[in-house]
Amino acid sequence: MNAPIDPVILGEAADWLVQLQSGAATDEDRRAIQLWRGRSAQHAQAWQRAEAIIGDFQTVPGSIASDTIKRIGRNKGIGRRQALNRIGLFLLAGPAIWLAQRELPWQEWMADQHTAIGEQKNLPLPDGTRLLINTNSSLNIAFSASERRIKLLGGEVLITTASELSPTYRPFIVQTRHGTARALGTRFSVRVDDPGTRVAVVQGAVEMLPVHSSRGVIVNAGEQSGFSADASAPVQPLDLASMTWENGMMVAKNMRLADLLAELARYRQGVLRCHDSVANLTVSGAFSLRDTDASLRLLQNTLPISVSSLTRYWVAVEPRG
Repeated sequence: MNAPIDPVILGEAADWLVQLQSGAATDEDRRAIQLWRGRSAQHAQAWQRAEAIIGDFQTVPGSIASDTIKRIGRNKGIGRRQALNRIGLFLLAGPAIWLAQRELPWQEWMADQHTAIGEQKNLPLPDGTRLLINTNSSLNIAFSASERRIKLLGGEVLITTASELSPTYRPFIVQTRHGTARALGTRFSVRVDDPGTRVAVVQGAVEMLPVHSSRGVIVNAGEQSGFSADASAPVQPLDLASMTWENGMMVAKNMRLADLLAELARYRQGVLRCHDSVANLTVSGAFSLRDTDASLRLLQNTLPISVSSLTRYWVAVEPRG
């Protein structure tokens, strides 16, 4: 079994990968990569993973992959650093993980707006609507003369809509791969998961409409629901604890430890594993999403568990010995 690769080396491999695919790589850069990969067995192994990712990008239809990496290479700001973090995580995870990501919607890499893991972003829109984009999320903004549309490609967003000032009323619609959520003058959140789209309404109302349905469902203030591509779920009372992420907190009430850790994992890079023997422990309390290490320490101090880490990117929660 190969020894773990130093995350610093993996980060350097990610940077070289972006430079090589940016369209600006020189012969000197290519010679430097060859020298770099020859420094040690770990450098060579890291570059093998990078080359495999290049091959995986080549499976993406059309020119999306090459355009994406070139765009990353030209962007010297935060977008480049976020993208490098993502590539570095693919490298860190190794083939078993990143091969499982082959179905990743590559549109997310080129979205109008995106956040890194653990990042939240406030975004005002031209009509006065305010977005709070949650961790590891991506969306496109498509305003036209007839509608205001947000295409949520992944993750979660909290929306406070503004009154329509256009002479012609334009509905405000959030579109996901499962369907649409149309605001009826409101403050609400939309979250995309693998099974479906979740909607939580704080003020006003939202009409949910699955892709393969002609019947919409109204979710009023103080309610929550969700929908798949085929059907809407029953409307339930809003769990206000589910909205505390807006303030960087998570409130748990008799929550399974495994479920709590799954939520914390959305806000931290790397892998956060939970041993089966402690997965069903129940947890109550308030936990920081902005300092997940502090949340893990709090759990360790209050539950019969041990939190251990191989690296900062690989953390395991196990029964206390």
